[in-house]
Amino acid sequence: MTLELDHVGIGEEPGAPLPVVSAVAAPGRPGVVAVETEQSPVLASLIAGGRMHPETGRLLLDGHEDPAAVRRAFALVDTPGVAEPFPVMSCKQIVREELAFAGQRPSREHVDTVLDELGLREYADTHVQRVPTAVRVRLLVELALLRDGVTGLVITSPERHGGAVEDWFQVVRDVARRGITVVLVTSKAAAATVETLLGDIATTETTQTEGPDDAALSDGTEPGLPTVPSVSAESATVPTEATP
Repeated sequence: MTLELDHVGIGEEPGAPLPVVSAVAAPGRPGVVAVETEQSPVLASLIAGGRMHPETGRLLLDGHEDPAAVRRAFALVDTPGVAEPFPVMSCKQIVREELAFAGQRPSREHVDTVLDELGLREYADTHVQRVPTAVRVRLLVELALLRDGVTGLVITSPERHGGAVEDWFQVVRDVARRGITVVLVTSKAAAATVETLLGDIATTETTQTEGPDDAALSDGTEPGLPTVPSVSAESATVPTEATP
């Protein structure tokens, strides 16, 4: 499932609410939308999730304009004012409400099971505003994927919660590798780091699939050994998305 934002925008520059942006997201390769200001990330997320029509450009799902299908397949994750948890909610409270929203029984045992499976039991009683950004992203992403029919995600501005881009982007990348189509809406600075990480990952994967004789020669006589930076790991909620 491929989602393309083809020169979508709202308003006219300068000062457009959403300057024209483009991105392509597919399983294994997150699409990155780089925008600034307070309002633009929300507008970009609403358009990417099929909740709002752009004034210019097109939103294409597998090459076709079908906003209803996009809405069914894509969940908005941590979108300010639309699908974000209140800061003082504990992680277990968020799990309980998201289980109910997904049509699953939100029992104490089920909540504990979900947290255990995610390896986040230690954060059960911690307010979400106090967990590392990578933990927040992992929790909200995995809960969104519990919803029936959701095979795509639009993740909004994780950089606003702090932390190293490398840490929370590893979560995004790993989810995409599972076959989930992910659109990441983020700041231009964070997007630049993400693009570098994606380039490093692509270089690593290409090198790993080549034989020794296929590698670039460093001095014309011996295979070069490129050094690639590693990627380090590191209602109270609004589970129902507000109508824009």
